[in-house]
Amino acid sequence: MAALPFDDRDGFIWLDGKLTPWREAKIHVLTHGLHYGSCVFEGERVYDGKVFKLREHSQRLIDSASVLGMEIPFSVEQLDAATMETLAANGITNGYVRPVVWRGSEMMGVAAHNTRTRVAIATWTWPSYFTPEARMRGIRLGFAAWKRPHPETAPTQAKAAGLYMICTMSKHKAEAEGYDDALMLDWRGQVAEATGANVFFVIGNEIHTPLPDCFLNGITRQTVIALARAKGFTVVERAILPEEMAKASECFITGTAAEITPVSEIGPYRFTPGEVTKTMIAEYDSCVRA
Repeated sequence: MAALPFDDRDGFIWLDGKLTPWREAKIHVLTHGLHYGSCVFEGERVYDGKVFKLREHSQRLIDSASVLGMEIPFSVEQLDAATMETLAANGITNGYVRPVVWRGSEMMGVAAHNTRTRVAIATWTWPSYFTPEARMRGIRLGFAAWKRPHPETAPTQAKAAGLYMICTMSKHKAEAEGYDDALMLDWRGQVAEATGANVFFVIGNEIHTPLPDCFLNGITRQTVIALARAKGFTVVERAILPEEMAKASECFITGTAAEITPVSEIGPYRFTPGEVTKTMIAEYDSCVRA
């Protein structure tokens, strides 16, 4: 059965300060965010009525907008409250939250000084990003043709919508080739991330992960690093070359949507979800429901 389209659902979306019936939460076709990518967003999960790391996500939304020169007309506290109001209005206790900020339709052109900064928060029921079967056996990743750009060429530390265009292209190609996702390298040819999640490797008795110097330092990534260190694991953040994946016995990706998902294959490299990955899944699952 096909999923309901996102523009034709029951419920409410918080739009510019008030709850709006879902089908009425619309923007004009000449909205600046659509034409020029002046848009930032967040992805959050709610577990048993509690949004995991809500304050951190709201703050990152404000910070991302600031990087793009947009000032959100709501405080962190107001965004947090609006999120909880929207969840309650839709009766969601376990699901996904999507805050989004964009420049409106007051101007059309590259310059957009006089556009209004728009804000919306939507939420819906959404299970794990990958099926339980795929998650436990490990997903398969190909290599993306597109690379994460140099931080002097794009606002790489913002969760900006435009940065995800190459992710969509890479994931589409990977799925067409029979993979679940794609691993992206950076402009130097070093391992960066999957199309929407950070990546970790178990090498010997240590957990290694790329330095987020040209891609988003995910909130889930930071959480997993802290949990791993609290369990006594050594976590090494460093530059990782693709050929070093041959040394890794386990691999997993992390993100709000992906949570912690084991990886069994990246191109020619093979991994077996093992005790480290299983431990981290259990620790994370306990953390988000604490």
